Amino acid sequence: MCAPIVESAPAKINLALHVTGRREDGYHLLDSLVAFAGIGDRVTLVPGPMSLKIDGPFGAGLGNDCTNLCWKAAELAGVGASAGVSIALQKNLPVASGIGGGSADAAAVLRGLARMGYDVPEGVECLGADIPVCLLSRPARMQGIGDVLTPLHHFPAISAVLVNPGISLSTPEVFRALTSRDNAPLGPVPHFAGIADLIAWLRQTRNDLEPVARSLQPHIARVIEALENSGAGFARMSGSGATCFGLYANETQARNAAEILARNGWWAVATELVPAASGR
Repeated sequence: MCAPIVESAPAKINLALHVTGRREDGYHLLDSLVAFAGIGDRVTLVPGPMSLKIDGPFGAGLGNDCTNLCWKAAELAGVGASAGVSIALQKNLPVASGIGGGSADAAAVLRGLARMGYDVPEGVECLGADIPVCLLSRPARMQGIGDVLTPLHHFPAISAVLVNPGISLSTPEVFRALTSRDNAPLGPVPHFAGIADLIAWLRQTRNDLEPVARSLQPHIARVIEALENSGAGFARMSGSGATCFGLYANETQARNAAEILARNGWWAVATELVPAASGR
């Protein structure tokens, strides 16, 4: 019997996210600086009839059939129903929370299948704009519809806290509510020597989805304010929300902040943004 293939599906953090246009087919053009956290979901694969089992603290209510991105990713890679793969997903990240959970899970399935001998299919962005960068799972600039990636070779380890106030946001709903879709792209991405360099650069950038998300879910503004008050040098919403992140000078500050923020009844975890040298 083959040993199980285990792949991590780390949380994806959009440190900056500019919406720069929309194509005629409706896909939005993005320019984003993406990093990955040291926490995430976990995917385990074993050969067998096609199946998907989901557990973990955020597994309840998720579809375990062909509607799930993990299942769709396996089918896109050419996995058949009989000579397929049994997928077990441990869901540790909040659902529909702007940190790439479903896309990270699908990318982990594709990486695991590659280890089992399957080819990584072309056009994985058809399943979701975040899947190409989640396949990479290392700091990168993401452009186009998520299909143009520039890995960052100089990105420091940064202590961070992720916070979700227990609400979910529909990504299509957030994009539909956008009033400006032709915004300026990111400027050149420098080499970041440490947190001070990163924060100074981030202050010149935006998350173009954040104002819309705040209008749909006012709790987001409260979370960002709480992160700033807890000692974060910089705080912002990730992706289409509602998860927000704060960057901290060291691990101790991040752990203390997460403990304080969790008292609000929020999901709050201290983690580290994985440096470029440790990426995949």
